[in-house]
Amino acid sequence: MTTALITGASRGIGKAAAKRFAKSGWDLLLTARDAEALQELSNELKVETASKIAYKSIDLSNPDILSSELRDLLKMGSCPSVLINNAGVAWTGEMLSMPISQWQWLIQMNVTSIFQVCSEVVPLMRLNGGLVINVSSHAARNAFPQWGAYCVSKAALASFTKCLAEEERIHSIRACTLTLGAVNTTLWDSETVESDFNRNAMLSEDSVAEALFNLAQLPPDQVIEDLTLMPANGAF
Repeated sequence: MTTALITGASRGIGKAAAKRFAKSGWDLLLTARDAEALQELSNELKVETASKIAYKSIDLSNPDILSSELRDLLKMGSCPSVLINNAGVAWTGEMLSMPISQWQWLIQMNVTSIFQVCSEVVPLMRLNGGLVINVSSHAARNAFPQWGAYCVSKAALASFTKCLAEEERIHSIRACTLTLGAVNTTLWDSETVESDFNRNAMLSEDSVAEALFNLAQLPPDQVIEDLTLMPANGAF
């Protein structure tokens, strides 16, 4: 039985991915901040599928507890063969007017927490190989006014993923990015984001979950280093 660890699993892309993987018989290790939502998802999946589901509420914005909390989650199930770093945040506004606390929060969530998660999970994968999928954005390759800090964080994530892939290749660990255009998720409802985009024209959470599942299904001697998925209407 194969196991996937998914961050940000209580809603949005992470929740849709958990449902897609469980539907195909994967066991799951799930984490997010919202313990109640994780419990509801776990209960739903246990009724609808035969998958083994373990979950733990972890605040990825707190670097001091993240590693120890994640180790507790990893003890609840089998070693993941696939790690999906999906959790992330955004902030809109002029970059140089951004409070340092908000900058540090965004970089922690979008870059440093992924480094911390990989530092705990990837060494466990080395015995049997594995795949790391980091969910990124086309903002990694473009500069958007009012989205500067987000662009910086996603560019850093793209570079991190490439470096991870090179260093872990000798351990049969593959690493790739799923680079996304706008997706209709609750990110757009965040207090730190202001936008008036047409959300009906965005990618759906289910379409992204399907892309994640397809990446995970590749045989171990293949990797798509970066898969870019955009709405048919183009960038917003």
